[in-house]
Order: sequence, then C-alpha cells, then structure tokens
Amino acid sequence: MNRLTMLVTADGEWVLEDSTEFRAALGDLDPDYDAASFAVKNLGFIKIQSIDNLIIEIELHPRNVELPALLAVQQHLLSSQVKLFRIKYFDLVWHSEITCSSEQTIARLAELCCPKLVPQPNEKFIVEPRDYSALFDNEESQLRPMLQKWRMSFACFDSSVISLAIQHQLLSRMAIVGVKPRQPDPVFRFIGDGFKWLEHDHQLHVIGQKVEDLPDKDYGMWVAEFYKSVAAAGQPRADYVIAQMHPWPHVSQSYITRYERLLLPWKTPSGEVFVTSWSQKLDGASLSLPSSSVIKN
Repeated sequence: MNRLTMLVTADGEWVLEDSTEFRAALGDLDPDYDAASFAVKNLGFIKIQSIDNLIIEIELHPRNVELPALLAVQQHLLSSQVKLFRIKYFDLVWHSEITCSSEQTIARLAELCCPKLVPQPNEKFIVEPRDYSALFDNEESQLRPMLQKWRMSFACFDSSVISLAIQHQLLSRMAIVGVKPRQPDPVFRFIGDGFKWLEHDHQLHVIGQKVEDLPDKDYGMWVAEFYKSVAAAGQPRADYVIAQMHPWPHVSQSYITRYERLLLPWKTPSGEVFVTSWSQKLDGASLSLPSSSVIKN
C-alpha cells in the first residue's frame, strides 16, 4: 500500500512530512514527538494522505484552521480524480466521516471550519441573512439570472459573467473580489461606478488593493470577512444590509445605506476564488446624518 503524506501549513504552503520545510514551519528542527499530529492539533496544519490514489484522508482541527490552509486544500480536492474521502477532525475527541465526492468533501470542510470566519456583529453594520435559493423562483429579481448563471456554469468564471451583468444592467453595482489560497486578504479585481459613496474615479485606482483599505476602514475590514467566508464555503450568500459609513475623511457626516446583496464564489484556472457582489438599494436606501447619529430600525 502506497501512502503519500503531506501537510498544509496555516499559511497555505504544502510541505512533505518529516521534511526540512515541515520542521522549519513547525519551529522545531529536531522534534522527539509526533510532530505532524502536534502541528494539526495546535498550529492549524491540515494533514493530507493519499492511499494508492484510491482514497484521500484529511486530518484537521477545524477550530485552528486558517483560511489560507482551507482554500489550499479545497483547491487541491477540485483537481483530484479520487472518489473516496475520509475526513478526520478533532472536536474534544476525534471524529471520522466518509464522503464520496470532492464536492461533498469541500462543502463539509467549509462547514466545519467556516464558523470561525463569520463576521462578528457590529452596531454600525447590520446584516440580515436571506435564503438565496428563493431567488431561483423570483422571476422579477434582477439578481436571478446571475445566480442561474453561477449554477449552470458549475461556478466557473469567464467573460460571459460580465456580459450577462451588462445585459441585465447590473455592472454599475457589481464588484469582483479575489481571494487567493496563500494571500487570504481579499483584493478588488473590479468595481462598478454605481457606488456613490466612493469618491470620483476611486474605482479606477482601487484595483489590486485590499478590500479592508476602503476609505472607511471599519467597513472595509467588516465586509472583507464576508468575502473570505463565501470564498471558503464555496456557496452563495444573500443578505439585507444597513451600513453606517464615514467614507469621506474631510466630511464629518456619516452615510447610511440600505441594500440587498448577492455574493457568488467562482472558480478560476489560477486557483484564485473570485467573489462577485451585486447590490440593489432598498427603499429609503441612503441618507446623510450627523456623525453622532445612530441607526434606528
């Protein structure tokens, strides 16, 4: 029986068990203990074993897994031809599960690890999750064609996504954010000109910059966590959002916006996950209030 054992570090790097690179990542060049198990339970490493190219075993401690490691493993599974997987995970005691497809395994890993990635409540930013599947039956929704496209294309991104957004007049309120396995900070790949709280031409200069570096950094860091979560889970997300922002450093007023959004994760040939965001303003969608104001339901 042939076994190939590798580990993914918390930073998303692949290393062979007992290699110099693994010991360097471990921080111990001469361990006299089960170093691989220690790294999995305490350092957020994920252990991958391929057995005769028939089964892949994945060992992890979900509470300690960071996004780069999760994305690296998910990307690896997408290209695997293996049809049988065993997930071994630690939660007070060790648990074991068997799955029969890479898609099921990716979804289960996201389910185990993603609670850690859910953004914390913030009094300035209120989000109400919606059932995205309801959009499939809502023929009046502008967002329905984009969700249908995502499903019919098996979440693979190409230029036709942009064409469809133009066709349904969604491009101006569209953003594309990239999340790479080894560079988990979401960065802008595209942003439309319909976000009026951004200063003139800002969308032209933001490409390649981190989402968390938006003019209102509190909002940037908050919304970046949603992009990370959707990229890791590989599933759509729909929300109603109320956000109180301070996007203009030279103006003391706050800007309050209310909108419905749809986030879709797309696979790309490079391994980077594109998360597209479309938003539609709700009734009474935006107004300016003194910075001392608070959001009231």
